[in-house]
Amino acid sequence: MTPMNVSYTVVLIPTEYEDEVGYTVRVPALPGCITEGDTVEEALANAKEAIEGYLLSLRERGLSIPQETGKYAYQVEVSVSS
Repeated sequence: MTPMNVSYTVVLIPTEYEDEVGYTVRVPALPGCITEGDTVEEALANAKEAIEGYLLSLRERGLSIPQETGKYAYQVEVSVSS
């Protein structure tokens, strides 16, 4: 089987828990594909590994590899009563 290169948008969300700081990573095109890392570099490396594992799992089950069809990022402003 010929290797296929695909790319996916990842979203890094800074997280803080007690005295620890890190990043949660989500892959919107791959539902449930979530990982984390202590630094941006580690989070991105873990994201690559998580995506590869996710795609391998799909292949092993005979499912197709999702293609990212578009990249959308919006910021929504809301008002909160004080």
